[in-house]
Amino acid sequence: MTTQQLKYIIGNIYYEQKLQTLTDSINQVVVKYSINTNLRLAHFLAQVIHESGKFRYNTELATGDAYDTRTDLGNTPEKDGDGRTYKGRGYIQITGRSNYKAVSKALGVDFLKTPTMLANPPYDMLSAGWYWDWKRLNELADRDDVMAITKKINGGLNDLKERQYWLNKCKKILGI
Repeated sequence: MTTQQLKYIIGNIYYEQKLQTLTDSINQVVVKYSINTNLRLAHFLAQVIHESGKFRYNTELATGDAYDTRTDLGNTPEKDGDGRTYKGRGYIQITGRSNYKAVSKALGVDFLKTPTMLANPPYDMLSAGWYWDWKRLNELADRDDVMAITKKINGGLNDLKERQYWLNKCKKILGI
């Protein structure tokens, strides 16, 4: 991926240095997690661009209170602040104590102790790549299945039209 391609996809909203940093991060992730075809890259980018608001947000805007007692995310059943502590971070918005624990093990950083580090480079993009790999999304990208990928990332089909828009734009710029 080149900075010019990224600029064509998300628009001219960042200085060249920020575009270069994003491009370098993306290229590191695509190598590490075998996102090694243009179709895989298009699907990865579409989801990450949507989840992060074109890379503007690497921390969920909501407080996280809605997740506080979500035991399905590994949080405790008590209202004790787990939701805020382990709210969505990174460019795919890793959410919940159990997901923070898993990404900690995979990336070798204790995000349970320092959860805000997940929103900092390089972990914001690396965690997106890790999640992509963990959920085996390359297989779904190879089938060009944006609905299945969206369900794995979002838990439902929220904002499917926008995700499809980004996918189509990425495909066009990547020559698919």
